[in-house]
Amino acid sequence: MLNRTPFKHSTRDFVYESLRESIIDLDLPPGTAISEKEISEELEVSRTPVREAFLRLKEDELLTVLPQRGSFVALIDLDHVEEARFLREQAEAGIIRLACEKFSDEHLHKLETNLAEQKKARDNEDENTLYDLDKEFHRLFAEGTDKYRVWTTIQKMDTHSLRLRKLSIELKLNWKKLVEQHEAMVEAIKEKDPEKGEDLIREHLTMLIYDQKALKDRYPNYFS
Repeated sequence: MLNRTPFKHSTRDFVYESLRESIIDLDLPPGTAISEKEISEELEVSRTPVREAFLRLKEDELLTVLPQRGSFVALIDLDHVEEARFLREQAEAGIIRLACEKFSDEHLHKLETNLAEQKKARDNEDENTLYDLDKEFHRLFAEGTDKYRVWTTIQKMDTHSLRLRKLSIELKLNWKKLVEQHEAMVEAIKEKDPEKGEDLIREHLTMLIYDQKALKDRYPNYFS
């Protein structure tokens, strides 16, 4: 099922964002066959914006087009995941150092509120909410250090990793440790300790490496 949340922009953007979000959130799992006709009917739009969205998703490496066979949601590529993780580690190490040096009380409060909601989602075993809060937690670091464009760039590259993290949280792999690490990051900011913050974010972003084997064993058809 596709995300049908209305967007403020054109029909073309609406179709693209709906498909992209549905792929990343695994509503359209890796390997799923999709057609322009079916998507246009489900979203009640013409074929033209769907065709344009398919082209953009192919450029994003989220859609694979096979001659004579059709279009399929791209399988998760672990090389793609590692490149995105590398980019995130370099960027977020710098961002958290800045956060430890100059984070405002307002943004610290936002982080603490998010963390409290994470603990509640963890205790309620609400993996979908925890997944959303995890993404928001990292976004708040970028927002609070005036590095939002850096965050946007990361998101464009991070699509395969996001699907892997969604699977990881759904299977509850290391999700208690995830919240504990987020809490330690908040403490590093309060202590204004950039070395501690950087060490924590680097350790945090390696967790996905250790999850890969378990996820590939559980969902072998999702991986290239």
